[in-house]
Amino acid sequence: MKKRIATYNKTKEIIKKYNIRLNKNLGQHFLIESKVMEDIVDIAEIKKDDNILEIGAGIGSLTEYILKEIKEGRLFSVEKDNRFIKILKDLFKDNKNLVIINHDILQIDWDKFLLDNNLKDKKIKVIANLPYYITTPIIENLLFSPLNIEKMVVMMQKEVAERLTALPGTKQYGSLSIFIQFHYQTEILLKVKPDSFLPRPAVDSSVVRLIPHCEVPYNVKDKDFFFKVVRAIFNLRRKNIKNSLTLSPHIEISKDTIIKGLKMTNINSRIRGEKLAIEDMVALSNNFLKIINKKE
Repeated sequence: MKKRIATYNKTKEIIKKYNIRLNKNLGQHFLIESKVMEDIVDIAEIKKDDNILEIGAGIGSLTEYILKEIKEGRLFSVEKDNRFIKILKDLFKDNKNLVIINHDILQIDWDKFLLDNNLKDKKIKVIANLPYYITTPIIENLLFSPLNIEKMVVMMQKEVAERLTALPGTKQYGSLSIFIQFHYQTEILLKVKPDSFLPRPAVDSSVVRLIPHCEVPYNVKDKDFFFKVVRAIFNLRRKNIKNSLTLSPHIEISKDTIIKGLKMTNINSRIRGEKLAIEDMVALSNNFLKIINKKE
């Protein structure tokens, strides 16, 4: 029986055979725990005809498990490192469902990708063991892409996962929490220890499921303005919301408008921004606009 890639011995064998030196600074840590792979695939609920985007395929540890589930769909595995491209082509040369893309995920022309692969308007699932140093830029890139994402199941550093899913009043709660939760339902579904990787990372990891809202559940009058307000609120975390907004370089609102807006929204000016739910910040942003527009 063929030995799975996601084992300590097989991973070591591949690394040695292809004379690979791993760069920890680029997040090159390979999963060697089959149970973690199985759990990721289960969370993704892969169907035989799914189109799946895998980010950072590496030597194909997770690729192998995804391909087991796909019979009629396609797996688009993106890998930037040329050394791993050769490994992927060697290991999966007979698989017709795999499309290997040698590219930087942050530099892909998504419109061209959709056109070239006849994916326009088709749903795509994203599955990835993300490079920890660029987790947030990758998620933001996907969020603003034209991809019709059905769900994302992504491995990331535990601390980042906690920020993405954080609730008001916690120290992890911040502008990133609000930005992601505004667009996605987020949930941590799996925690992964360092010994599940080769080489071992210095941090724990988590698998997060992100499902786009069918409709954004927040009635924001101006989304760009709203996110400027959010960044301003968290600009000086240790200060109260009035002072954070007044002193922030992210937005220009007069002190008088800030005081009036807080009062209209029934928000105590001495509270810290981290105590506010997204709904509160939406209402505050909308009220600021009402005041500003009246003045004009």
